[in-house]
Amino acid sequence: MLNNFAITDLLPLPNSSVKIPRLGFGVYRSPPTQCKQSSLKALQVGYRHIDTAQFYGNEKEVGEAIRDSGLPRSEIFVTTKILSPAGSPEATYKKIIDSVDKIGGKDGYVDLFLIHSSSSGPSGRKELWQALERLLEEGRAKSIGVSNFGVKHIEEMKAYAKVWPPHVNQIELHPWCQQRVIDAYSKKHGIVVEAYSPIVRNYKANDLTLVELAKKYNRSTQQILIRYALQKGWVPLPKTDDPEHIASNADVFNFNIADEDISVLDGLDQGSAGAIVEAVVNE
Repeated sequence: MLNNFAITDLLPLPNSSVKIPRLGFGVYRSPPTQCKQSSLKALQVGYRHIDTAQFYGNEKEVGEAIRDSGLPRSEIFVTTKILSPAGSPEATYKKIIDSVDKIGGKDGYVDLFLIHSSSSGPSGRKELWQALERLLEEGRAKSIGVSNFGVKHIEEMKAYAKVWPPHVNQIELHPWCQQRVIDAYSKKHGIVVEAYSPIVRNYKANDLTLVELAKKYNRSTQQILIRYALQKGWVPLPKTDDPEHIASNADVFNFNIADEDISVLDGLDQGSAGAIVEAVVNE
């Protein structure tokens, strides 16, 4: 079956009028001096979705790239994240607003704001979510979600969340870490699943199975992994600062991995042992 995806595709977020581009550009650990150029290159080759975070230290540069791109702001989807609460609801809210200001200016907005980690405990997660709900009500975020949340973390939110389910759950996803429990749970509830580290930071570039498939399709290993993520229904967020790779990582919409080869890649799953960053805790 040919999956006729396009880089311009948008996916609906649950209980929302907002739609998210099917492919995103990650800027994890992209140095501020480099990040703006990489983001501009990504927008030039067709990405319309940039994923940053407070932790990455480059929100301001992403904002500059968006303004300098010449594209209408409404055509670009930008995500950022907050890692931990700031000590009080008001301080946490201010920390969130600071990010929006860095990216969009005093009157600007972000398209998606995520809780970056589940690690701040039940009260911390609640404080973060309520600050994000306030941001959403004020229109300075168009959608809100979570990252690295397992089933128990999302279920826990029902006790206090006005916005449930979260619009997005961003987790580590690639053939070696498929996180099938949280992936199935998220999809069941309409939560869009974003895949970070979809190319496994190139750690698997010499994996024999992957190399063989890349040869078969006459593609790079990165292109195989990004296409795999797309066909799994995930929103992949590949990261690179290499201009050629920025372009080639977006060139994944003119071929299709056959079902039997998807099954081969599915067979590489190592569960949580396959994670290079974090596998979520579901119970």
